[in-house]
Order: sequence, then structure tokens, then C-alpha cells
Amino acid sequence: MTHALKSISVAIGDLTSHPANVRSNSPETYETEAIAHLTASIGVLGIIQPLLVQKIDGKFGVLAGGRRRAALNELVADKAAKGFTNKTKIECRLVPDNCDVTTALSLAENITQAPMNAIDEFEAFARMMEVDGQSPETIAKTFGTTVAAVKGRLRYGLIHPDIRAAARAKTITLDTMKAFADHPSQAVQLEVYEALTSDDSYVQAYPVRQALKTRGVQVSDDIGAFVREDYEARGGPIAADLLEEHSVLEDIALVETIMVEKLTAAAKEARAQMGFAWAEALVRYDYATMAEYGRVYPGPVEPDAAGQKRVDEITEELEKLQLEMEDETLETDAYNVLYDRVDALEEEARDLQEAYSADDLAQGGVIASWSNGKITLHVGLVRPEDKPQATAQTTSAGGTSGDAEGQGADAIVYPASLTQDLKTERAMALGAAMTLHPEATLDLTLFKLVTDVLGGMSATHAVKVEARKEYRSHAKMDEIDSTSLEQVAEAHDALDLSWADEAKSPADQFAAFRALEAGEKAKLVAYATASTTQSCFARSVKSDSLMHDFEIEVMPDIRAHWTPNAALFNRFKKAWLLKILGEELGLAQEAVTLASMSKKEIVAFCDKLFAEPFATLTEGQQRAVAAWCPPMMQTTGGVSLDVDAAEDAAQTEPVQAKAA
Repeated sequence: MTHALKSISVAIGDLTSHPANVRSNSPETYETEAIAHLTASIGVLGIIQPLLVQKIDGKFGVLAGGRRRAALNELVADKAAKGFTNKTKIECRLVPDNCDVTTALSLAENITQAPMNAIDEFEAFARMMEVDGQSPETIAKTFGTTVAAVKGRLRYGLIHPDIRAAARAKTITLDTMKAFADHPSQAVQLEVYEALTSDDSYVQAYPVRQALKTRGVQVSDDIGAFVREDYEARGGPIAADLLEEHSVLEDIALVETIMVEKLTAAAKEARAQMGFAWAEALVRYDYATMAEYGRVYPGPVEPDAAGQKRVDEITEELEKLQLEMEDETLETDAYNVLYDRVDALEEEARDLQEAYSADDLAQGGVIASWSNGKITLHVGLVRPEDKPQATAQTTSAGGTSGDAEGQGADAIVYPASLTQDLKTERAMALGAAMTLHPEATLDLTLFKLVTDVLGGMSATHAVKVEARKEYRSHAKMDEIDSTSLEQVAEAHDALDLSWADEAKSPADQFAAFRALEAGEKAKLVAYATASTTQSCFARSVKSDSLMHDFEIEVMPDIRAHWTPNAALFNRFKKAWLLKILGEELGLAQEAVTLASMSKKEIVAFCDKLFAEPFATLTEGQQRAVAAWCPPMMQTTGGVSLDVDAAEDAAQTEPVQAKAA
């Protein structure tokens, strides 16, 4: 049993540390940041709990209350704190000199007090406001914290009493209780609580939040912020919260009405600007519904003089921006600014060089929907009842309109500039394939020569056997996949050019050429013919059956000669990249994760994925990655790249969507 402790008053300047204090070897406990809340509380409320002290060398050593002493010293040093000097006396309890349990006393004070229950703390904050008349600002000052932190505690303390009681009884968890604070109305909280517990089922935080979402829209929600001004102007009811951002627009029907009006106005404005026939609004984009729509696309057009001048200006600026972006010392933020500028300029150039045909405008329309916190316009849509039933999809403007098996509302659009460059890459790949199949290419070349002379009509215009090397233009030639170039270079290095000695006369060269083995001649002819391949779309059986079949023979898989890389992905919109990953490659989870990242990071992820498919991919995903290419680059046609998402989900964990 301890000795009786006498109450005394001691000046702050006479307090000192005591070696038996259990915190004496933990100086970090007394640092300014560690005691900020305590200092603020003592500054407003004074010392509530006396310190335990014992006389040491004419001073009073603090056995228990070292943090309070440190806070008092902070207040003494703070010129703005009134009423605290070294002579200010505070209440203490004196431990006798002959006490033999000093360390035990210090330890007991520090460990025998039970930590405060979180709900008690929340309710205490609420009582300070409701009963004591305190404001969040004065409470924050008292406890040395922020007003936002106080309001957060107050919100939990103001949850309906029945729900707080359930948390105390551990019928629900503390996190579940906190979820009810998402709606400031206690009446709404109780209704949702009773509905969710009507069958005595266990309630978790997620269904609580989902249920409260049906009872209103928070003003901090993207939709709430979008409609709030009009909502208030029409007198819509608002459930006010202590934290403004958690206040709720309670009339969901009014919110929906305003959303439809704003989306419709945006759709009509776009329709008027672009010349489409109709405009509609869709608050929440429904993939199943929109899959029924077709789509028309703009085709290439010749800009007028002013438009061409602007295209030339854009081209010049893009070249300058490209040089700036190649600077390896460029900061990420600066790079992203340049990247966005390039995207904007390329889109402007496409708009100047592409247009919808009159027929497409007459049947197409615009739907405005709400997506990712902003209005998204889906243009060129064709209503299901207006879609042509014919199989052929080519339009007069050079675009295509979707059919039952065709493009959905979010289909990827390949602009004319990108399409032209892909045609160049396809021609390069075909040339590489020709060099690897010299006998077949030799037969093709000889047949072309013979039929051109004897047949009266060219068998194909895909090769130029005038022995003139085809010039290939490309916006980003230095960045594209170099596989086909390397294959052609290897083929060139393997050629027997002994006959091509410049010191020899043409007649001597010809004699040496004729003496070559047939296989070597075939390689030379194949290389030369490969150099004449022209830019082309995917082969059509109807328009060029010869080259259609020939390509399938020598190049059944274009990916053997060409791989998608950053140069291609950089020219896709962020939404297209996510669609390719999620829908065409079966990487739905990765697409969701990447959606919050920058386009630059998504491009880097795709570039790494195609350069070396991740080992964590399922077999189906690996096949899809190994086979994927833009539609106009496919040679075999009709090969399904769809991935069984359910099967893959069962086989593997999601790939870490982090750009290298």
C-alpha cells in the first residue's frame, strides 16, 4: 500500500525531470510535435490532472506528468500564451522522500488508464457543440487540431443514437457506423439501418454507403457539383452537413432532370456544329444498349486553302514539339504538357482533313453521356432501326458504318493520318515477307511481267516491277517497330552481289548474273520486288484476289514482321488504349487500374506488354497479345482474338498495371 499523497502547488520553473519517470529515456515523447494537442488543451483548460512530484536537490522531480511539464514549458516560452510564466503555480501531488515505489507510481499512472473509446470521443465532441455551445473552431483550438478533423469527429458523434448504440454493443463495426455519416439526416440513417437489419443479417459498410447513395447526391460528387447551381436555383432540398462537401442534394429526381437537360443541350450543340440529324442524352452510359447502335466515320477530304495552310502550320509545330519531347532531361510534368499539346494539334489536323459524307450526316447523331466526371460526346452513332441491312459497310466518304457484328458506340476510330502510316508499315512487312519467300516472289514477279504484256490488263497493281524503289513516307519513321527493316537488311546482306562489280561493264555484269544459281537469282528478284511494295489497306478478295491469297501464303501472321509499340500507342486516345486492353486483350482488371494513370504511363505499359508478354498472363491473354494488331494490319482475317474473361479470371491474378 502506497503512502498518502499530499496536494501542493509548485511553480513551473521549479519542476524538473525525475530519473524514476518511466518515460525519462524517451525524449521523443516530449518533442513539440508530439505534445501539440496537449499544449493546446492546457493553454485553454489548464492542468486537469495533477502531476506526481518528489523533491530532488531543491527542485520537484516529475514522476508522472512529464508530457504535461513539457507542454507547460512550451506555453512559458510562447509569448502569445497568456498566464504562463516560470512563477505560475500548478497543482501537484507530493510523493514522500521515503517512498520505495516511485517507479511503480510512475508506471501505474501511464498504463492503468484505459484508452478512450472512439465513440465516446465522437460523442464528447458533439456534446461540446450541442450542450457547451462550443464551435468547431474553438474545439480545434482547445485540442490543437484542425477544424476539419474536429468536424470529422463531430459527424460521427451526430450519427443516429440507435446506430451508435449498435456500434457500442458491437452489433455493427465502427467502420459500418461511420458509413452512416455519408448522409447527414438522422432520419435517413435510421431508415437505411432498419431496412438493412430487418432480417437480422450482418451489415457491412459497403451496402450502407450504396443504400445511402439512393437517398441523395453529395455536393462533392461530380454530378452534385455539376448540377448544384441549377438545383439550388430551383429550390431543391439540401441536407446540410458540418463538412460542406458531405451535404446532400436530396431530390434525386430533380438532379436527374437537370442532368438530362444539360446533357441534351450539349448533344444538340454538337449536332448543330457537326450537322448530324439527331441528338439525345444518356445520363449513365449503358454498354449493352449502345452496342445496338451502328456508327459512321469521317473520311479523308482535301482541305481548302485556309485549311491547308493551317495543316502546314500544325505539321511544322509538331516537328518542333517532337524535338522538344526527345530531350531526356525534360521533367515529367513538362513532358505531359507537350504531350497534351501534340494530341490537341493532331486532333485539329484530323478535323481539317476528315469529314462525314452527306449520307452519314443524314442518318447519324450524337449522344451525350456523363462519364468520369464530365460530359462525353459519342458522335456519328446510327440508331438500330436506321442501320443498313446490307453486309457492305463502305460509305461514300470512305468510312464504315457498324452492323450487328460491327462497331459499338465506343469503337476505336483510326483517323486518316494514322491509317496512311499503317498502310506504309503493312507494305514494309509484306516486303520483309517476300524476301523470306523468294521462290514465291519470283513466280509472282514473272507472272506480273507476263500478264502485263500478254494479258492486256494488269493482274495486280500491288508491285511495281519497273524496278523503281517505292518511297515510303511516315510521320514517325524513327519510332516504329524495326523488325521488318532488320529482316530486309539481313536479306540484303545474304545476297550474292559478286556480279555487281562496278569495274565490270554492263555486259560482263549480265553474264555473271546469268551464271548465278537459280536460288540466288530468286533471292535477288525477291529483294528487288519487295522494295516496290506499295502502301495498302487490308487486302480485299474482290478487289485484288491475287495479292489477298499471296499475302496469306507468305505472311499469314504479320506479327512475325511487325510488333505494335509506343509509336502506335502514342497515337491512340487514352480511352482506345483502355478499350484494347480490357475488351480485346482480356486485361479488364488492368484497364481499370490504368484508367487512373496518365496516357504516358498507359503507353509505356502497352509498349512493355507487347515487347515481351508478361509471364503472369493466362494462355488466352498471351494468345491475344501475340496476335493483336489493328484491323487493317491483319492478313488472315476472321481470326478471333477474344479472351474468355471468366476462364482467365480463374487462372491468374491480375497483372500489376505499372508502366516500366
